[in-house]
Amino acid sequence: MKFVVLNALKYGSPNDKAVMGKIMAEMPELRSKAKEVLALVRECIAEFESMNEEEKRKLMEKYSVELKPKEEKKEQKLPPLEKAEKGKVVMRFAPNPNGPPTLGSARGIVVNDEYCKIYDGKFILRFDDTDPRTKRPLLEAYEWYLEDCEWLNAKPDEVVYASKRIPIYYEYCERLLEMEKAYPCFCSREEFKKFRDTGEECPHRNIPAEDALEIWEKMLNGEFEEGQVVIRIKTDMKHKDPAIRDWVAFRIIYEDHPLVGDEFCVWPTLDFESAIEDHLLGITHIIRGKDLRDSELRQRYIYRYFGWDYPITKHWGKVSIHEFGRLSTSELRREIEAGNYEGWDDPRLPTIRALRRRGFRPEAIRNFILSLGVGENDVSVSVKNLYAENRKLIDPIANRYFFVWDPVKIKIEGLEEEVEVKIPLNPTKGGFRVLKGMRDIYICREDFERFEEGDLVRLKDFCNVRLVDKENAVFEFEGFELKDVKKGKNIIHWLPTEGVVECHVLGIERNYEGLAEKNSLNDLGNVVQFERFAFCRLESFDDKLRAIYTHP
Repeated sequence: MKFVVLNALKYGSPNDKAVMGKIMAEMPELRSKAKEVLALVRECIAEFESMNEEEKRKLMEKYSVELKPKEEKKEQKLPPLEKAEKGKVVMRFAPNPNGPPTLGSARGIVVNDEYCKIYDGKFILRFDDTDPRTKRPLLEAYEWYLEDCEWLNAKPDEVVYASKRIPIYYEYCERLLEMEKAYPCFCSREEFKKFRDTGEECPHRNIPAEDALEIWEKMLNGEFEEGQVVIRIKTDMKHKDPAIRDWVAFRIIYEDHPLVGDEFCVWPTLDFESAIEDHLLGITHIIRGKDLRDSELRQRYIYRYFGWDYPITKHWGKVSIHEFGRLSTSELRREIEAGNYEGWDDPRLPTIRALRRRGFRPEAIRNFILSLGVGENDVSVSVKNLYAENRKLIDPIANRYFFVWDPVKIKIEGLEEEVEVKIPLNPTKGGFRVLKGMRDIYICREDFERFEEGDLVRLKDFCNVRLVDKENAVFEFEGFELKDVKKGKNIIHWLPTEGVVECHVLGIERNYEGLAEKNSLNDLGNVVQFERFAFCRLESFDDKLRAIYTHP
């Protein structure tokens, strides 16, 4: 009984296998009698669960002194940063705000922030939003990023908007044109591709600085059509990687920008903007995907021309979560616009807004992300890992309630009078809620369909009943005391015909309609556990309770 109580004290409800493990670890001589011990363990668990709250409390007080508090380990969850000095680390997360943060974005937010916390550094959120068309920013997404960063305990020390700093990039472009390290190129994409592939210089590469600056001025004044001319950075036209050869730094785009309107028509590419900003902001360390190695090779030309030191760069592999597939914001946006999702917080989406709506804790997301590491190997994980992290946090505090989906009304013959049924509210915090034990109750259709006439069923915390007439859904009362009912699926939850509310659960693979305890309305806005169903966040109530599926 001691091991049963200690297990219940730690995890809420005792588990026979966990209790067996403890017993065998301390008394290995009993291994030869495992079956007998297991039977005794199950008897003790049944006895413990049949006790009232006061009896359980006394036992827990008796044995709780044997639970030694674990020493907190302040272990660093990430490998050390190369050449990092306390108080001197500056890192950034630089999203394009064309949608809200996803789990993929959260990785960049959390890891960069965690390193800055480890080294007492500075964490910068920089919006790389200089593409007003192909990856057009979403105005609301700017605020969503700020909200989600703060929620993830990763509030940035500084926020930078690249689209508001375009004149700074113009200044550096002009300096490169003056140095003849950049040039205006009038080649079409197809024409330049031929030069790039053969390693030949295009005919505009050696335009004198004075003429280049004059063309640049005309670009800024809107005197050229889109695609007519671009600014290229001079690199090495014989470089082994054609992607490095004379890359585009500025292009003309006549498109208004959600944040700065139509103030600019010449826009820097991400490689140029990011290169300048990383220097100006004093970034010491960059973490980027290994698929972006070319960005560093391109940007190093600018750093070399200006005599700057390039930040220390670490590359990491991609993360894919089986159940979500690719975490592409652009694809999600198209699906939402097509009406396949109700919005960016649709519970089926891998956005932080959706996970918040489902009732996930920010600490769970941080712990999950940090557990993935920062290695170069691609990582493929199941969302169940995230569920496990969240369950650790919410299981001890989530109140328990009954939710009967797809309900079937059954009749209990032989129950002489209605009874007040006290059911534990939370095995860790204690407390109870009350349901009315009645002759007419509801159970789940999938439970009812499984039973055959003659089956003995335990209505959890209420009574035992036996199915006597399946066609008319009639059960016979078999007493209140816990009997030898098959464990597992033959112990079921239920609801009376009074004290219930209609309930709609917005799920991941499907939605559920049914009934929930009226008691659950006391937990609106919170995550609860619908017993034998899942953890759910109770979102709202307006004649009908609306719940959002969190996880099993």
